[in-house]
Amino acid sequence: MIVWVNGAFGSGKTTLVEELRLRWPEALVFDPEMVGYVLREIVEVPTGDFQDLRQWRRQVASMAAGLVDEYARPVLVPMTLVNPAYLNEIFGALSEAGIEVHHFFLKVPEDVLVKRIDGRSFTPDDPAKDEQVRAWCKTRIETCLAAVDAMPQDTVLLDGQLAPQELADAVLARAGADSPR
Repeated sequence: MIVWVNGAFGSGKTTLVEELRLRWPEALVFDPEMVGYVLREIVEVPTGDFQDLRQWRRQVASMAAGLVDEYARPVLVPMTLVNPAYLNEIFGALSEAGIEVHHFFLKVPEDVLVKRIDGRSFTPDDPAKDEQVRAWCKTRIETCLAAVDAMPQDTVLLDGQLAPQELADAVLARAGADSPR
């Protein structure tokens, strides 16, 4: 099983997955950004967004399915994925592999997202790069918020302003996972 936690940058995906990991110790965490970082070292990313690379989408689906298949453990995936074609491509490949996917989308108002992004440090040793990353994240907010209406029908929308513990309760209940405390 895969639990995909989706939402805009700053919506709390990583925080939620960290809470889930504490309460679901057998679950593995797979961050598809790592695949993107590796690809950036190998090939040029003309658009600046590694999700536009077909190879990224193929590798993400393959690795996620491989982790479930090889280790027979649930996989938690914190990743913004709002392009409907890309989402369908990855989720379709997972479905073809017989992998159950629980898809959650954290909804957070724009002003809260901006505040959260402004409060983050992505590259503490490089303030100019840090600001560049924050600016890029903020340019994606509108697209991410608009994507809610294009999410697959079985997507579970969650209020990303709730406490991580409350969100984890909802995810674990929906995924049918026992939640040891």
